[in-house]
Formats: sequence, structure tokens, C-alpha cells
Amino acid sequence: MDFNDEGSHFELKEIQTLSGHTDRVWSLAWNPATGTDDTQPVIASCSGDKTVRIWERSALTRSWDCKAVLEETHTRTVRSCTWSPSGKLLATASFDATTAIWENVGGDFQCVSTLEGHENEVKSVSWNASESLLATCSRDKTVWIWEVMPGNEFECASVLQGHTQDVKMVKWHPTMDILFSCSYDNTIKVWAEDDTGDWHCIQTIGESSNGHSSTVWAISFNAEGDKMVTCSDDLTLKVWEADIEGMRSGDDQVLWKHISTLTGYHDRTIFSVHWSREGIIASGAADDAIRFFVESKDSAVDGPSYRLLLKKEKAHDMDVNVVQWSPGENRVLASASDDGTIKIWELATNST
Repeated sequence: MDFNDEGSHFELKEIQTLSGHTDRVWSLAWNPATGTDDTQPVIASCSGDKTVRIWERSALTRSWDCKAVLEETHTRTVRSCTWSPSGKLLATASFDATTAIWENVGGDFQCVSTLEGHENEVKSVSWNASESLLATCSRDKTVWIWEVMPGNEFECASVLQGHTQDVKMVKWHPTMDILFSCSYDNTIKVWAEDDTGDWHCIQTIGESSNGHSSTVWAISFNAEGDKMVTCSDDLTLKVWEADIEGMRSGDDQVLWKHISTLTGYHDRTIFSVHWSREGIIASGAADDAIRFFVESKDSAVDGPSYRLLLKKEKAHDMDVNVVQWSPGENRVLASASDDGTIKIWELATNST
């Protein structure tokens, strides 16, 4: 659909509010193997209440219900959760310095592995596309890469040092084994494995290369994987582009280049950004708002520009910590907040 069709008016409809967590909700993740023709969508959420909750939509009522509470494993805030691409395993990262791996065994979630090694709070966890590698990052300034072994064993393959402050997020490229990390040190780092099996930083994106001037909180890729969007404490979103074919051919010299800065839309820290399959960028911030951006039809020759599609003020009563598009249904979004709730939304069109 053409988002630049002047006859279309978008609105964000709240479908349901999911309550149950007793502290702020830090993160959520849609199970990528659900929400198809024969399965109902499933979401995991994690909180300062030390628990992870599993939510499922009823086929009958279309209402979301909490199906499981994963507790008594983490002893502090659970900061991040993410499903493996097959949807079989859930990884949860905690301030207790561990990452737990959960498996759904006959409807009952069991902790099948605990990854230890970080000195303090683990902030984020990410699976690669083939499910053979897991990355974690921490306030201890390091990024760890874990090799997924048979029998739910995880072996540390590399400890990546380079960030000078707390690392906020790790994110694998959607099609290649290239890892991205962003930090309180205001930079984004790109990591790749060399011919000898050693991981090293192949690019640091800082303020001198049109990067952010304050903490970088999150990273997301478009469907093709040739563009990346980042968000920051500097109140901006930045879009980056790379020659994806060059990267696939193993060219280590391919660099991510700045193509656009979106500024003036949020007036407090932007904590989360997520790019949908059909090209809509959603952002969530400490101003309690969610905003949506699309590529502008009058993008210049020197690269695309982006425009505001819709803003939803007071999406939550407090900071919006995460926004995440559904992998199965177009224009369905989940958000989570310091107010302790998760909200399911639909970005709907009203044609005039």
C-alpha cells in the first residue's frame, strides 16, 4: 500500500491491555512461529517483578490471556526476552547477571540452561537467523557470543570488548552472521567473524560519522536488511544504509552510511524502535508516546527521507519501553511500559 496516498487516514486502535506484571515491563517478544493460519499468536514479556509472562490470544474470543508465569529462576529484574527463530526456545536476560534459556515442554515452560559469565546486569539477548549463535551484552561493557550446542548446551565463543560503557542492546543482522551492539558510550559497533574464527569490530558508528550524541538504546533492520534504524537519548532516530550484496560476498570494507535523521518528534528519550515488514518504523519513548514513520514519496536523489505517519500521545501512562510489530499479522503492534502493562494495537486505515 502507498502510505503517501492523501486519501488515507491512519489511526492507532487499542485492541487490549494486558495486566499482570507488578512492576515496569521492560521488554516483550512475539513468538515468530505463532500467529499463522493454524496457530494463535504468543507473546513473552519480562519485568522488574523478576518474572516472564507468556500471553496467548484465544482463537474463540480473540482475547489475550496469560498462559504461564516463569518465575523463581531470575533473582532480579528481567530486562530482555527473545524467542529463537523457530519459536522453540525463549532467552531471557536479567540484572542477576545471567541469561536463562526456556523450552516449552508440553505446554510447561522449563529452564533448560543458564548462561553465566557477565560480571553484572545483562541488558539484551539476541539469536542469529540460523539459531546457531546467541549474543548477550551487559553493563560490564562486554558483548558475549555463545555457540548453541546439542542438548541445550551453550559455549562461549567470544567475549567482545570495545565499548567503553554499558551496552544497551545486541542485534544480529536478519540474514547474515554480523552482530550489532549499541551503548551508553553513544556508539553502535558492528562485529564480524574473520577467516580464523575470531570475532572483531569492523565498524564503529559514532558522532563523528553522523552518529548519535548520547546513549543509543535500540537497533532495528528493515525487511531486506540493507537499512538499519537506531534511536537515542539525543531524541533522534537515525537511518543507515549498507551495500547488502557486498556484505554477502564477504567484503569486510562495506560500511554503514548515515542517510537520514528524524528529529523533533519526541521530546524525551527514545527507548525503542522497530521496522515493520512493510516499511513502517514505530518508536516508543519516555514521553509516553508512540510514533510511526514511513519513507517520504519525495525522497531526494541523495537518499530517502522519512515523514511522520501518525503519533499516539499518551499511549501509556508512563515511559514506553518497547514497541514490537507482530511477525504474523500486518499492522499489529505490541507495546510495554513502566506503567506495568502491555498493549496490543492495530494501525488501521480510514479511507476518506
